[in-house]
Amino acid sequence: MARENFNDILVFLAVARERSFTRAAAKLGVSQSALSHTIRDLESRLGIRLLTRTTRSVSMTEAGEDLFRTAAPRVEEIDAKLSALSESRERPAGIVRITATDHAIDAIVWPKVRRVLRDYPEIQVEMTVDYGLVDIVEDRYDMGIRFGDQVAKDMIAVRISADIRMSIVGSPAYFERRQLPRSPEDLLKHDCVALRLTTTKGLYAWELQKGKRSVQTRVSGQTIFNSQPQMIRAAIDGYGLAFVPEDAVLPHIQSGELRPVMRDWCPAFPGLHAYYPSRRQSSKAFSVVLEALKQPL
Repeated sequence: MARENFNDILVFLAVARERSFTRAAAKLGVSQSALSHTIRDLESRLGIRLLTRTTRSVSMTEAGEDLFRTAAPRVEEIDAKLSALSESRERPAGIVRITATDHAIDAIVWPKVRRVLRDYPEIQVEMTVDYGLVDIVEDRYDMGIRFGDQVAKDMIAVRISADIRMSIVGSPAYFERRQLPRSPEDLLKHDCVALRLTTTKGLYAWELQKGKRSVQTRVSGQTIFNSQPQMIRAAIDGYGLAFVPEDAVLPHIQSGELRPVMRDWCPAFPGLHAYYPSRRQSSKAFSVVLEALKQPL
């Protein structure tokens, strides 16, 4: 069908529905005379009258009713499909890739993101555990989650948590055979559960602070891990002291499985931040996830 014929049928359907050239013209945003001319041209090409006009009303002929019954449902179906496609294009969809530590994912990212995923079934979130300071652009992540002081200055950073207090913990069984440490120097005499950093491949030096004094203590022990859940498990099993976020071990402290020590040396790190490149063109899916992360727990 020629395009003008299809447009003319749309005009015919509008007049037939409204049963008035005046109302149809107003709805289509054209003049009444232009509408009348279109209908006359359509009837001329088809060689049959579709509408009966009187001074007071417009009604369909038998041929007009037949065309209306055939064309109207199909046009409505096309309109519905086009609306669905437009809605789909506007609906947030796609994958959002995030790099974070397991504590950040367990304590902050997942509890917040899971609230919105059911409302956006076409969003996919991929969360990768990594303790290194990865290049999120080079490694094709959409955002990273790190403590505020770890975020590069050329990134946009959004705070997503309160400050995170750290804790040094050991099991009661461990302290039955070892004296309680009271200073960073005492830690050098203890078995400590170490953390292997993926970026430098070295062991993490515990960042301790008391008043204005800050020290980095390079601990050692029998066990080395590259993630916190295993470190906590080793501490519970009596294999040494672990330096981990306090909220991650609070249930174990409350149950008596772990005992905190040197609380006056355990600092609070400056909150978790979601960060991403300033030059990034954010997708709707990215915006939904970021907005979820901004919300309080």
